[in-house]
This record gives sequence, C-alpha cells and structure tokens, in this order.
Amino acid sequence: MKSAWMALACLVAGCGQPAPSQYDIVLQGGRVMDPESGLDQVRNVGIIADRIAAVSEKPLQGKVVVDVAGKVVAPGFIDLHAHGQDLSDNRWQAQDGVTTALEMEGGSWPVGEWYQNRSKDGLLNYGITVGHIGARIAAVTGVKTGTDMINAWRNPEPNPAWSHRALTDAELASLIANIQQGLDQGALGIGMGINYTPAAPPQEIYRVFQIAAAAKVPIYVHVRGAGPKEPNGSFSSIQEMLADALTTGAPLHIVHLGSSGLGQGPQLAGMIDAARARGLDVTTEVYPYTAGSTFIQSAIFDPGWQERMGISYPELQWPATNERLTEATFTKYRKEGGWVILHMIPESTVDALVAHPGVMIASDGVPIIDGRGHPRGVGTFARVLGRFVREKKALPLMEALRKMSYLPAERLRGAVPELARKGRIKVDADADLVVFDPNTVLDQATFENPAQASVGIPHVLVNGTFVVRDGKLVDGVLPGRPVRRPAR
Repeated sequence: MKSAWMALACLVAGCGQPAPSQYDIVLQGGRVMDPESGLDQVRNVGIIADRIAAVSEKPLQGKVVVDVAGKVVAPGFIDLHAHGQDLSDNRWQAQDGVTTALEMEGGSWPVGEWYQNRSKDGLLNYGITVGHIGARIAAVTGVKTGTDMINAWRNPEPNPAWSHRALTDAELASLIANIQQGLDQGALGIGMGINYTPAAPPQEIYRVFQIAAAAKVPIYVHVRGAGPKEPNGSFSSIQEMLADALTTGAPLHIVHLGSSGLGQGPQLAGMIDAARARGLDVTTEVYPYTAGSTFIQSAIFDPGWQERMGISYPELQWPATNERLTEATFTKYRKEGGWVILHMIPESTVDALVAHPGVMIASDGVPIIDGRGHPRGVGTFARVLGRFVREKKALPLMEALRKMSYLPAERLRGAVPELARKGRIKVDADADLVVFDPNTVLDQATFENPAQASVGIPHVLVNGTFVVRDGKLVDGVLPGRPVRRPAR
C-alpha cells in the first residue's frame, strides 16, 4: 500500500507520468492553508480513497466535485484532550472541525478493552493513553474491566483508598505492571491526573515518568495543584513536572495550562518556553474558556479548595440546573456526584495563552448529558477561529491552524510515526480535512445551553469520507480509525 501511494505521489508531483484522470473527491478553488509548509494559496485538492492525491493549481476532475471558493481548506483539527468519547460527543466535535479526538489526560485501563469498545462507533479518529488513575484504581481495588474502573472513579464515596491512601509495595508493583500492560496494548502514552490522586507521593509519580522514558512515549499530565497557595500550587506543580521530565528524559505534555496556572498561566508558559530552549521535550495546551469542569466528588474539592484555588461556592455552576452553588447545594451535590463548572480562569490568562506561540489548542471537552455540560466539548475550535482570530485579532489564522492540527500531530509523531500524515495538506497525507468560512465561523455553545453546534463549517472529511456535508452531519458513516501504537 505504501509503495502504491509513493508512486501516486510521484505521478501527481510530475515525475514524467500523467496524474490520475479522475479523483474520488475534489475540493475546488478553496484557500488551502497548510501549517507545515506555510502554503496559503487557492488550490484544488484531489482525494483518492483516504488520502490526499493532489494539491494543484490546475483544474481536477472528480467523481464528486465540491466548490469551496471563498472558504479555507485546512487540516482537520486534532484534539489531544477529549473526554467525550462516544458517538454523541463525536458528532458535536465533527461540527466543530475535529477529525481526531484523543483522550490523553485521563486515559483508561484496560487499554485493549477501550479500543475494542470504541471501534464500534468511530465517527472520528480515536485513541487513548494508559491512565495512571485507572491503573491505580485497579491496583488498589482489584477491578478487572474498564466499566468497573470508571464506576469506582465516579463513585461519590468520600476519600476513596485509590486516591487518598499511599500504595503498599505490592500495590505499587501492580500499578507499574498495569501501566506497562497498557503500553503493551498500544496506548499512546501515559495519562496522569495527579490532582485527583493526592496520596500519590513524588516518588510514585517519578517512577511513572521512568516508565514513559523507557518506552519513549509522552506523559500527559494534569499537575498536582492549581492556584497561588504553595506548596502544591501552580508554580511548584509545574516545577515538579519539569524536574521529573529533565531527570528521566520522558517527553512531557502539560494539559490545560489555563486552569492549572490560573493567574500565573502566562508566567508558567514562559517557564515552559525556557525549558524547551534548554532542550527539554515539553509542550502544553489551553482551552479558550474562562471556566473549567470536573467531578464535584473528586479530590480537587477536598477541604481547603477555596483557599487553594481562590474561588468559592458562587463560582461553581451545576450544569443540570444552571444554578450557582451555595454551601448547602455544594454539600448536597458532592454526596451525589456529577459534573460541575468552575468559573475561575482570568480572561487575561486565556487571551495570553491562546495567542502564546507553541501553546496548542485542546478542548478538555466533557460529555454533553441531556443537552447540559461545558461548551468546550462543542465549540472550542470554532471559538478560536471566530473570537480570537477574527474578532480579537489575537493571533494570525495560520498560527491558529498550526496550534489545532500540525502541533498536536507532531506531539504524537514520536510515539506514532503515522501521525506524520495528519495535521498537514500535501500529497499522501490523510484526507482529514475541514472547510470553513473565515468570515462566519463561530461557536454557538454557551454555559447555559452548550448543545448548539458551531457555524461556518460546511464540510469535514475523515479519512476521505464526509462526516459533515453542506453544514449538516452525514448519517450512516463511521470512517474513524484507531490511533494506536503497535500492540505487543
């Protein structure tokens, strides 16, 4: 297959032989923007099967020809941080231009089971890390399935042993074995939510970094704490991760720097830049909203959370009712469990990080349940294009596309070389493409009503198949494929 595609690339590039007389799909006359090469010109894109077969100034013949004049044709967006991993949430993200949705922060365990289940409804490309949390739950509780692991994670029982107790030597050995098993089953790296496992000491976290370094895979980390209060605030938590990465050699990705850094976010981005300048393989991301979301029963809300994060009950919103919380309702819902929204990130931090060179865009999108939830799982990418590029002029369009497609692909490429075919527009690249109108693209999802699809994105293709056509979801297609390291 590879040699055939190399031959086709040669044909289209002009190696002395004619190009194909007809393509499966032609996107005609669009403004093609490729963040890898910097190409920003009107071109015709020819697609054969699941690959880009031509990027041409000359007209192309196709079985299906779509006039996209006046629209931007860009690589499909790669979301490194999508918790909504089912068909319903994929449908929202497809309308936001996402073609690959990965769960890299929380991860899962067992990994093989997750990929098997996910293969049944892959509208978008999908993939996952092996989760430190899931592996720790299994080590402490003995659960064997992903369903039982998730049930234990979401159980509102206070101070569960898996998060609030140090591991015995036997449990630590089991944790390490579970993580290694996940890597052997094809996990894309290791996901860690240290803020959710407060009893995990630095020595345990360091040991997990050593596993990532040995496997040469990135570790995707929600750091130990957030806020100005030290120790275990934003500053020292980032320092811990940088130290572990430096001393082990593990590639490091720090998730949602806005909600982890809060008011210190821009300063921490500078710290990460300095580490990169000294050769450390470290990257980070941000979502373009001033509120986060998590389980209200989690360790993040253990006593002292107000002082740690600098917020209190009025900054918490219960999506199911849209009410702002009080001490009484907080106590009630914490016993019941569920998602809560935290209005805690300064707008100045969001503005600075979205525009900061090299900071990727990732949604951290949580499931939309009965039309309720956080809007970031529905409108993140259109929000960047409409509000930050067009309205605020905070960053150039090409730089935004780079943050949403090329840079995420590059973050993954060391572990999964095939990602060199995603996040760019060139011959032999995967035909994961988004077509949008730069003058109208915009998010519609709000905190009060998140179930509103983005607008200005008429076409989205995954592996050469339309999942959005003329602004509408295409029924009956599931072209998504696993993004996965080879299983051992």
